[in-house]
Amino acid sequence: MTLTVFIRYQIDPFQREAFADYARRWSTIIPSCGGALDGYWMPHEGTNNIAFGLISFDSLAHYEAYRSRLKADQAGAANFRLAEEKRLILAEERTFLRRLE
Repeated sequence: MTLTVFIRYQIDPFQREAFADYARRWSTIIPSCGGALDGYWMPHEGTNNIAFGLISFDSLAHYEAYRSRLKADQAGAANFRLAEEKRLILAEERTFLRRLE
């Protein structure tokens, strides 16, 4: 069963480009830690402070292993720190979805 983590970000609308850079850095970090990055989506028209990220895993066990590797990853830790220091993300929600076959 494929498990997809759907992340809804409330971002600072005045820091959209900084958030885009943050999201782009995950394109190498997430796969190196075992996740399949389905992508990030940024505001384009309408609401200017909501972004999304989707990451897929083979199972919940694979997700848990990924989280452990991500916590130990230097590039991942640096990216998290940068987002906190710049206050790019105002709120974050995670929903775990399964793909219907």
